[in-house]
Amino acid sequence: MFTKKTTSLLLGSHLSIQGGLHKAIERAEEIGATAIQIWTKNGRTLKATPLLPEDIDNFKTTLKKSSITQMVVAHASYLINLASSDTHIAANSRAGLLVELERCEQLGIPYLVVHPGAHTGIGEEKGIENIAHNLDKVLEKFQGPTIIALETMAGQGTTLGNTFEQLNMMRNLTTFKNKIGFCFDTCHVNSAGYHLKTSEDFENVISEFDNIIGLNHLKVIHLNDSKTECDSHVDRHENIGKGTIPLKVLKLFVHDPRLVHAPKILETPEQNGHLGYKDEMDLLR
Repeated sequence: MFTKKTTSLLLGSHLSIQGGLHKAIERAEEIGATAIQIWTKNGRTLKATPLLPEDIDNFKTTLKKSSITQMVVAHASYLINLASSDTHIAANSRAGLLVELERCEQLGIPYLVVHPGAHTGIGEEKGIENIAHNLDKVLEKFQGPTIIALETMAGQGTTLGNTFEQLNMMRNLTTFKNKIGFCFDTCHVNSAGYHLKTSEDFENVISEFDNIIGLNHLKVIHLNDSKTECDSHVDRHENIGKGTIPLKVLKLFVHDPRLVHAPKILETPEQNGHLGYKDEMDLLR
């Protein structure tokens, strides 16, 4: 099992692995992050060059020496579509997800954030059934401790996962329920139609998530402002305090005791490279 340090505030951002996986840890140190998210490979391809032993050792050594208080979260490739009925796409998606999970296990990463997929016309029910089926096929082969965190989605096009009910159904239909958690993206949830304008809205949404899915299954929070209004079904991240979700509401996600266990990860547009994340983190603190 993975071990992790604890802190009262797990806050960071998605950071580049350019120059080596360990460079993300060094960048996190520069901005004072206590949690980070990375790709373990190019996020826009399903293929991956195998990790070398020295790469793994360098990453783990750098992490151990760092002030990061939560094991790194990884994000899976955008090309994975577990909802597809196309046999070729589904097979490639399963193979791609298995590779991502194996890399997480090698690196000691406990959570892998995954977009559930798009049904591309076959319908919501069949798409959700496909997601559960393909998750089971992958998890039959993967015995490692890494947990898949299915992400809340904006509902753009035929993308699934834009309601808490859909996400809960995906997990309920799987055999390996203990291997499935969730990632709550504030921008996506807002765009999907859940109001996040006031503290009362925040309480309503968190309570609804807890009632339908359970906060014990929440593993990661993507903390993003939104360029678009609620119920737009358009996925466009904005910098903290500059979008349609009030700063006071985003701060609630950071400081609410019920959410303290989940690392909060910024995926906002870069300003001054990764160093700009520090200013946004300071706002949230």
